[in-house]
Amino acid sequence: MMKIYSKILTIMIGTLFFTACNNMLDLDSDGHVSTATIFENRNSTMGYLSSCYDYREGLSLDMSSYTDEAQDCKYNTSGSAFDYWYNVGLTVDNYASYSYDGLPWVDYYEGIRKCNVFLTNMPTATAYTTDDEKEGWMAQAYTLRAFYYLELFKRYGKIPLITKDLGTNYDYSKATKAKVGDVVKQILADCDSALAVNESEDFSWNIYDKQQGIMTRGIAYAIKSEAITYAISPLFDDGTYTWKDALDITKDALYQCLTHDYSLFTKTSSAAQNAYALYFMTTPYDKRTVDKETIYAIDSELSAWQNAGLPSNSGVLKSGPCPSQELIDCYETTDGEPVLDLTNPYSDADHLEPNYNKANTLYNQSNPYANRDPRFDASIYYNGSVRYLNKPTGTKVQTYVGGTEGISQTSITHTKTGYYIRKYNNYNSSKSSNSDGWIRIFRLAELYMNFAEAAYQSDDNTPDTEINIGGSMYMSGRDAVDAIRERAGMPDLPTGLSNDEFQNRYRNERRVEFAFEGQRFFDARRWKILDNFKVITGMNITVSGSNTTYSRFKFDDRVTTIDKYLLYPLSRSEVTKMLELTGSDWQNSGWD
Repeated sequence: MMKIYSKILTIMIGTLFFTACNNMLDLDSDGHVSTATIFENRNSTMGYLSSCYDYREGLSLDMSSYTDEAQDCKYNTSGSAFDYWYNVGLTVDNYASYSYDGLPWVDYYEGIRKCNVFLTNMPTATAYTTDDEKEGWMAQAYTLRAFYYLELFKRYGKIPLITKDLGTNYDYSKATKAKVGDVVKQILADCDSALAVNESEDFSWNIYDKQQGIMTRGIAYAIKSEAITYAISPLFDDGTYTWKDALDITKDALYQCLTHDYSLFTKTSSAAQNAYALYFMTTPYDKRTVDKETIYAIDSELSAWQNAGLPSNSGVLKSGPCPSQELIDCYETTDGEPVLDLTNPYSDADHLEPNYNKANTLYNQSNPYANRDPRFDASIYYNGSVRYLNKPTGTKVQTYVGGTEGISQTSITHTKTGYYIRKYNNYNSSKSSNSDGWIRIFRLAELYMNFAEAAYQSDDNTPDTEINIGGSMYMSGRDAVDAIRERAGMPDLPTGLSNDEFQNRYRNERRVEFAFEGQRFFDARRWKILDNFKVITGMNITVSGSNTTYSRFKFDDRVTTIDKYLLYPLSRSEVTKMLELTGSDWQNSGWD
């Protein structure tokens, strides 16, 4: 494996070292291989491309606990990551220890450096390859480099932009951080370079044998869609792009995927409540034979039964991220009416006095979980949830005080909020058989949503403006959201919404559709609404005879909701090194 350097200078210029653990490389007897030698041999060239993938990161359910989706079961465990995020606060020196993904700056730049080496050497490589193979491999490297840059700017904002092998003589005193607009230009250019090659087995819309996890044409379009959507968001918008630019890119990405056999997952089974629930139990690694919605997943199989499970599970370790009352309040009733007034959902600062939507006639405060969006039952274990769907007895979850899965602020295996995550959590899973689901990196639903976000804000559009997305296909922003709602079994959004009204519905829809998928962590930052994470509440339920009482309660305010937490900090050693070399402070605002 490539040695990973800890300093920005050496990660960009490091010498190539490999060990015999990579059986795709044809190594010398001393375990070392030169750059020139790598690209003279077919196996070592393929092995080097494979090693470019080593720096990707999957997603974790724990991400939800860093957002307003959940209060973690370890929130009051002194010294835990969540104790720091909720109660203590983070510094430059401890951020890597308590962030869900550390400080990934070094790893992503090492991945970029390796892609640069590959792209620099492949045009003159003498290893035996066909033209299609060479183009396909380079297209993978372009797309992978774009992916790394996307993940970097989402976390750090302005970053160095390096697109070639710098060698050993580069003058780092001239290094600068590029603005986000320029980084996104490079991401789009890399994806376009990849997509310009002829489709072949090595860079296709399809996934062939032994190709799990490689870059594909669909991934390139998904990267473009997400990158431009982030670039035009309040946190990153630097004037480089307009909403019209975002619309052009997002509609093309959606159209290309729709016309190349991507579709929303609609299969149903007795093993899950609905298609939405079944989707997250279905493997994304079936070469798109059943799952035609997933665009990209990275080793994301979970053990939710154990790490975000019910205390009645044999072998459970913790309840993990416990869904917040704020998230529960986002699920509409089955008639499509929000439960709360989305403009002003709470009448008090502590979220204990809900401002109920007066137009909603289905919601019942005495039976609050009835008649809710089908995604609610698919995503949340609540008091009264039927745990075993296809068993006649249908054991029900008891989250009330004293219940089998009752609320507790002292036990890490019990809910802290009155709710547990059901999404991904297969009731058949156990210590001897894990049948839990998968988190996706990119899926078609996000492309629909990204298009909707750009569509209603571009030019003089309204949410109902029909837009030609390609060929003879027309779609409005509302149509795109309705496609997601239709799969969920929810009615269409009303016509005639103003842009502000649509934005409230859109953001609520995005929050519900992507619950516990890692999207909320970045959405709240790019929209600059991180203060939404400050106040989190739960539901205390008591049962006395035939009477059930529901009482909202509030956790202590979280401290990590000020503006400095919008972006990751750079490590102190990196900042010191670059200050000495360039005379500029590279640290993100608020971190010292």
